[in-house]
Amino acid sequence: MAGFVIYGICGLFGFVIVSPPLLRWPWILNRLSTMRDTSLLQRFLDGIERAGNRLPDPAMLFALLLAVVVVLSALLSSIEFSALHPATGQPLTVTNLLAPQALTAFTASLVTTFTNFAPLGVVLVAMLGVGVAERSGFINAAIKQLLAVTPRQLLTPVLVAVGIASHSAVDAGYVLVIPLGAVIFMAAGRHPLAGIAAAFAGVSGGFAANFLPSALDPLLQGFTQSAAQILDPAVQLNPLNNYFFTSASSLLVIGLCWWLTDKVVEPRLARTPLDGDGADAPALGVISDGERRALRWASLTLLAGIVVLVLSALPATSAWREPASGSLTAFKAPLMQSIVALIFLLFLLPGLVFGFVSGQFRSTKDLVAAMSKTMEGMGYYLVMAFFCAQFIKAFADSQLGTLLAVEGGMALQALALPGPVMLVGILLLVAFLNLFIGSASAKWGLLAPIFVPMLMQVGFSPDLTQAAYRVGDSTTNIITPLMPYFPLVVIYCQRYVKNTGIGTLVAMMLPYSLVLTLVWTLFLILYWQLGMPLGMGASYSYPAP
Repeated sequence: MAGFVIYGICGLFGFVIVSPPLLRWPWILNRLSTMRDTSLLQRFLDGIERAGNRLPDPAMLFALLLAVVVVLSALLSSIEFSALHPATGQPLTVTNLLAPQALTAFTASLVTTFTNFAPLGVVLVAMLGVGVAERSGFINAAIKQLLAVTPRQLLTPVLVAVGIASHSAVDAGYVLVIPLGAVIFMAAGRHPLAGIAAAFAGVSGGFAANFLPSALDPLLQGFTQSAAQILDPAVQLNPLNNYFFTSASSLLVIGLCWWLTDKVVEPRLARTPLDGDGADAPALGVISDGERRALRWASLTLLAGIVVLVLSALPATSAWREPASGSLTAFKAPLMQSIVALIFLLFLLPGLVFGFVSGQFRSTKDLVAAMSKTMEGMGYYLVMAFFCAQFIKAFADSQLGTLLAVEGGMALQALALPGPVMLVGILLLVAFLNLFIGSASAKWGLLAPIFVPMLMQVGFSPDLTQAAYRVGDSTTNIITPLMPYFPLVVIYCQRYVKNTGIGTLVAMMLPYSLVLTLVWTLFLILYWQLGMPLGMGASYSYPAP
């Protein structure tokens, strides 16, 4: 019970920080209104958009970046660096990708690099189920029902909140919440790209915020604990050591993204005409009696599937649990590993029921046709995914990313800044590195052995250092084309605005990134200074009081 009370206090505190009444304070209102009303902000974002859209097509951008990495690896491979790999303790060297052995190994793995590209399977398998749910009419009917009960002015915070909650389902938000955000906004008479922006901000920009535990919690905690044990082998951390902070941060992110979407991003998009295929979709209208009946049966099917899943997961001996720990949320738990398959089934089955009950499907041929039509629209993504996968592998094999992270960490350490300033410096360094290294676990695996022991020596707990890392890891996700799902979001936008490019999406998401970085950093400092609980079994100081 005490945990829920603390959770409520933390959440209320986070919401108060950004609640709309506080935004009406005269000095804040004047500053924000000046930004919005003058043309300076518009010209800046327009310039970002124009510059970004001059970049090559996303697929070719990854191909060019691949070439750059190969050339840099050859140029830097002969240089001796003083940085040591945090895991092995060996000097870091850049691998020459033009060397015969490296080059032949790269070409030999070209196919498997593409087929093993993690986002590829997530997107294609999930979209098979979502495609059936969409083309049967199930999603449209569900959205009609949602719009009937949700006030128009609350669509933005609800969408952002759903995006944040989707973190518990690994990468589900990228293939479910973001495209649905466009459909929901368009159905409500709002700009669909604003819906994409709000959903993308919740799913990716607010990646460190969540009301619910996720597989990322124990994954990061494992790296943090191992790094802390370099200095103190007896240190033991709770997997939910940032839970209360991430819960309070959820309301902070919702409030900020709500204001930015409605007051900054959507007004700018008002002058962007819709000319894509999605703009020609018929209005959703009012749900008919036939759709209501089909929706009822489809919803019952979905509910039955969820009940079966929950009942099968509850027993302590459930096969969904990780055998070693018995946890359902551990990264290697079968439940966490099956998220994509469950998304496929939990959209396929109700979509199938809705299609046959409504008469949209008359035979299994219609079911296969719905899946095939969905896959037709994924052709462009497959091309981009191929080049993106090759670039990411080359970047990892060359050790350039590892060198960038370790050298950056050493440079920050050499500055010998005061503890609080160092904590903010780590946060900003991570936000910068996030533009180049997308994986949260990969970055923390490199940086934790540097920063966790260092800050422990000045009295900062591993829990606090991890919280700072998580904030920095979130805020720049939405403005880097190197993030694996970024090209997919560009495709979502092109469905409504054909000439959407990298610059369009970066300019649209830049206000979120800048504001989240600034305000979330201040929020972490204030949260720390007020002594609000970080998480379960967590502390701010080392050794713990």
